[in-house]
Amino acid sequence: MESNNNLVPMRHSLAHILAAAMQSLWPNAQFGIGPTTEDGFYYDMLIEGYAISNEDFPKIEKKMREIIKSNYPFEQYDMPIDEAIEWAKSCHQPLKEELLNDLKRSGTTVAKDLSPEELGSISEGASKIESVSFYKCGNFVDLCRGPHVKSTAQSGPFKLLRVSGAYWRGDIKRQQLQRVYGVAFDSEEEVEQYFQRLALAKEHDHRKLGQELDLFVISDLVGPGLPLFTPRGTILRQKLIEFSEELQREGGYEAVWAPHMTRVDLYKKSGHYDKYPERFDVSSVESDDEFMLKPMNCPHVVQIYTSRPRSYRELPLRYMETTTMYRDEKSGELHGLSRVRALTQDDSHAFVRPDQIESEFRSIIGMVKQMYLVLDLPLSVDLSFRDDSDKYFGDKSKWDEAERIIEKIAKEEELNYQIVIGEAAFYGPKIDIHIKDALGRKWQCATVQLDYVQPERFELTYADKDGSLKRPVMIHKAILGSIERFLSVYIEHSAGKFPVWLAPEQIRVLTLNQEEETIKFAEKVKDDAKKLGLRLTIDNDNESVGKKIRRAETYKVPYIVVIGPKEMETGLVIPRIRADIVTQERKDPLSVDEFLKTVANESKSRVTKSSL
Repeated sequence: MESNNNLVPMRHSLAHILAAAMQSLWPNAQFGIGPTTEDGFYYDMLIEGYAISNEDFPKIEKKMREIIKSNYPFEQYDMPIDEAIEWAKSCHQPLKEELLNDLKRSGTTVAKDLSPEELGSISEGASKIESVSFYKCGNFVDLCRGPHVKSTAQSGPFKLLRVSGAYWRGDIKRQQLQRVYGVAFDSEEEVEQYFQRLALAKEHDHRKLGQELDLFVISDLVGPGLPLFTPRGTILRQKLIEFSEELQREGGYEAVWAPHMTRVDLYKKSGHYDKYPERFDVSSVESDDEFMLKPMNCPHVVQIYTSRPRSYRELPLRYMETTTMYRDEKSGELHGLSRVRALTQDDSHAFVRPDQIESEFRSIIGMVKQMYLVLDLPLSVDLSFRDDSDKYFGDKSKWDEAERIIEKIAKEEELNYQIVIGEAAFYGPKIDIHIKDALGRKWQCATVQLDYVQPERFELTYADKDGSLKRPVMIHKAILGSIERFLSVYIEHSAGKFPVWLAPEQIRVLTLNQEEETIKFAEKVKDDAKKLGLRLTIDNDNESVGKKIRRAETYKVPYIVVIGPKEMETGLVIPRIRADIVTQERKDPLSVDEFLKTVANESKSRVTKSSL
């Protein structure tokens, strides 16, 4: 079996084998779609009166292996669209019937909105669907354009993963189907390694660590997708924001502020209103105006630019704001901090002359590289370009120029990139920076976007050297992206073992006893630490030192110091250093003052290892 090249048809074939097994076990099952995923496959189905659970997986897998062992060929054939609709009716497959009717009624327009793996073959540019493609394996027949392996025996190693709910066609108003997921790789060893990574990911899950480390909470009364950050979590959040804003100020960005709601007219003019239906509308008791919570910030910032005439001498004009935006994400897609309804971005915009585009992009990429180098996060880069559909605004020639500039910069900055067609913003191409979570899944965080469209829609101008009015170009950027999403990935990446500069609690002092003099000494150490900008807490509970140490280690505190009569007499301590930041075992004591100053220097310089 070919490695990699065969994974997509193999996984797609397993989706069909899964459906065939389900049909054999539950003959009344109705099927939706079943595409491949990054690690395997899934199939959406509806079984009236029965909820699939993990307990069903052994018998489903057994039936799948029987089908695989039977070595049924995957046979492709075409069927006229009307005949296909009758097939769906006769087989009692209303979901497939709906897909086929939509294809017949709307042609390729609807086809673009549906899963390409599950639609019939359609000739490029066809205005009318004449026939659709089917695949047959054994007794199972499915509407599908492929690709598949030659026979079921070539489908490869797999294992079912989980079952979840999924609204039909992503519409919360439609029926909820059951989505069964599976994983598939070239070898049994890779399947086993995946589940080992999955077990590790559960230990590193940011929701679990967020609770254990007291970083954030989710309240049913506040609502799903609206996390609340504790004092510890807020420190972590603020330190990341401070670093981002420090980098931006060095790059010439100035802070601005915009309200969290607006009249809908602003987003209608920018084009966001129709492009982003996940909006929260706000009503006024005194006005007929329609308002909404802001789902993005760029149209607001544009209004600052347009507040007065601009000259070429002012450009680049750089604005930054760390601000919260609101999007009505589907409840089934909400996940801890990864997908929320209130997301905070280090959102920034630069208005530049055309001749300043490349230098501004390089400056931003430099900020991104510095941020992620300090955080020890390897990057992967997508150049997100447009496709030939009509979902994008603006002149195509401007798009071509913007994409040429972005790829040129990516090459010269030696970014390890891939071009992804169809993932551009509706107003321009972009460089998307991805980082990986504990399971190796990619999440888009930082982004730099080149926009000719918004300046055109808002008629932005600046007076050039000769007095003529020219159109500026707009560059959107975020170094961290969604702070919440970034934290979800970073918490998992670090397993909650944050470097000293980020750690909510940098030092914990444990008292050996509860004597008044011991407590006073510990409080003096805390006061000295505070003067140096350090975050130090005291554990003075009436418990054994061993228990206090274990508690501090549970919170993954970088430095632990025990204070007792000996330390009070000598003024010397031997700190316990968290294992991941140790460079050498500390045996010699050092003064409290020297210890605090060393940790303060580590915090200020944002190092990842201890210098003690």
